Amino acid sequence: MDRPWTTGVYKEPVVGPVMVRKINIDGDEQADRVHHGGPDKAVMVYSANHYPAWQRELGDLPLSYGAFGENFTIQDLTESDVCIGDIWQVGHDVQVQVSQPRQPCWKLARRWRIKTLALQLQQTGRTGWYFRVLQEGMIAPGMSMTLCDRPFPHWPVSQANHVMHVDKNNLSAALELAAVPLLAENWRATLTRRAQHQHSDPNKRLIGENE
Repeated sequence: MDRPWTTGVYKEPVVGPVMVRKINIDGDEQADRVHHGGPDKAVMVYSANHYPAWQRELGDLPLSYGAFGENFTIQDLTESDVCIGDIWQVGHDVQVQVSQPRQPCWKLARRWRIKTLALQLQQTGRTGWYFRVLQEGMIAPGMSMTLCDRPFPHWPVSQANHVMHVDKNNLSAALELAAVPLLAENWRATLTRRAQHQHSDPNKRLIGENE
């Protein structure tokens, strides 16, 4: 927990408008560009509805919005309410698309000094998700979001999480999800390898190296 590290997981609420771009939001930086950021992970989203449960489960931690490293904290939408490929209008200018569930990593655990926190997010399904940005523009706190298109209504983020992290032996479901063209390429590749009986160890992501 005390070894030197770099991270962009610490987030604070903004007051005024900010620019949303194709690869990130102005003022937001990723310390690890290999695993964070890029077009399919431009905006990390977390549901405000999850905060009361985490506050009960984690005790006295000061869990203000942004505590889970998210760029957007969204009210009244959870992983069961948004689907892979959804297009959402944010305010007047910005259009975003659901690209993949968030796969929590050890940096969130280190931020809160709870070694199992990333695993807890994964096991509860309260992971959050990512947007790719289809149309850049300015956003500000309090803006509404409107669903514009839902091409894959049978693939909510919660179901994608279930296939990836719970129902790991269901190879037909893995191939079906991998065939969704609007799912992020890294997820499609992982699921395809699984169907070919090539498995990866998630512990490096969840706990970190040499833990």
